[in-house]
Amino acid sequence: MSLLLEERRTAAPASRRNPMLRKAILASAVGNATEWYDYGVYAVVATYLTKAFFPEDFGSLGTMLGFAVSFVLRPLGGMVWGPIGDRFGRKSVLTATILLIAVATTLIGVLPTFASVGWWAPGLLIALRVVQGFSTGGEYGGAATFLAEHAPDDKRGRYGSFLEFGALAGFMFGSAVVLGLESVLTSEQMTEWGWRVPFLIALPLGLVGLALRSQMEETPVFEECAAVEAITGSAWDRLVDLFTHYARPITVMFVMVSALGFIDYTLTTYQPTYLHATAGLGERSRTTVMLVGELVMMACIPLAGAWSDRVGRKPMWRMSLLGMIVLAVPMYWLMGRGLVCALVAFGVLSVLLAAPLATVPAIFPAMFPTQVRYAGFAIADNAGIALFGGTAPMFVDTVIVHTGWGLFPAACLIVAAAVGLVALRFAPETNGCSLRGTDIPGVESDLARELRELTAGRAGFPGGAWAVDRYVRPWVRGDDGLVRVPQLPGVVGPRVRVSV
Repeated sequence: MSLLLEERRTAAPASRRNPMLRKAILASAVGNATEWYDYGVYAVVATYLTKAFFPEDFGSLGTMLGFAVSFVLRPLGGMVWGPIGDRFGRKSVLTATILLIAVATTLIGVLPTFASVGWWAPGLLIALRVVQGFSTGGEYGGAATFLAEHAPDDKRGRYGSFLEFGALAGFMFGSAVVLGLESVLTSEQMTEWGWRVPFLIALPLGLVGLALRSQMEETPVFEECAAVEAITGSAWDRLVDLFTHYARPITVMFVMVSALGFIDYTLTTYQPTYLHATAGLGERSRTTVMLVGELVMMACIPLAGAWSDRVGRKPMWRMSLLGMIVLAVPMYWLMGRGLVCALVAFGVLSVLLAAPLATVPAIFPAMFPTQVRYAGFAIADNAGIALFGGTAPMFVDTVIVHTGWGLFPAACLIVAAAVGLVALRFAPETNGCSLRGTDIPGVESDLARELRELTAGRAGFPGGAWAVDRYVRPWVRGDDGLVRVPQLPGVVGPRVRVSV
């Protein structure tokens, strides 16, 4: 076998590449913000929904069922949308999911109440929450994959962090809209019709996101893979391929997401209840603590994402999880000492949480190859969030109510952080690794290893220091014995041509 190494760099001009990247960031972040706007609104108007849709016998239980059902449907949505996105492209799926989320959220704002149509009202509400949860199952994983595949390899943490920034912005915007309405409307007006307004606002938000995503190009990583027909079969084949050959990254990501999701939902979703019922803060003080903490988190996320490009993803996670183990108990003890202490304590925990959150869109897509990346991320992420993230508030609150142990959330954070540290040992460090190709980023393929061994010690290959194009495959070898690998505009990297 003779070898010919050809180094070709055909980077697109910065004037073309940068606008495309900015559009990708904006399209991903706005869509994710729309998703979390829905969660924020539903959580804040829960008391009004209870009065409008559920009779006294059910009360808040029915409203909480509507909240929980969206988490139950998320894994199913990931199993459907993910393989479709891996087979036919990320853009088309993301366009569909944001449209479904926006329409379902808007329709909640025009539903008839229980007093008007009886049990049809809660039935329709639950049905729309099912649509939201199913669509959300494909939204976050797709947005993270889409953004990661557009971002430069050495800045994936920096640009990926804007996805989490958008999620927090959407959640806070939903809460702010409701709080603003409550400040200008009477309680009777909010109960009668005011609660509908935030849901109706989801329509223009969704249309903006839809317009942005419709104008986006498919990711260059997926396009290059499709150009050499490296992705074949049906969407079902993508799903089978994922579970057959990539069980290890699925398991590692699932455990990491479960640990982070438990910490995240304890500190964001359950925290208002804890500050009021256990720490003894009034409603205004509780809202102030949450608002300040979330603003601190938003400010830290872009910084943490950029920093991870310099030091790596795993050090960011390790620092955060170790910090949780050391500081969880002191900070929760401090929360019970008054408003100022609660602000400081929750601010510290928010900074610690920002570090791993910022790297999620960078670390997890890089654990899977192109042909199963969307499905791998969506399924592992949604399963972890559904089982351990969405159930965290109810679990923690139940234990506190029955035991009176005010530091129980801190103990949970310590356990979750310890589990995350164990899983982190099995995760690869993919900082700077290319996402191109059908091999796991950062893991040497069989062909790369074979070529490295063949070229070791040969003139022109000092120390075997060279790179292999990830799309080199025997089935694209031409009649002349040379592997033909298309090089698309905007893609940077070497190609290896092998002749026999």
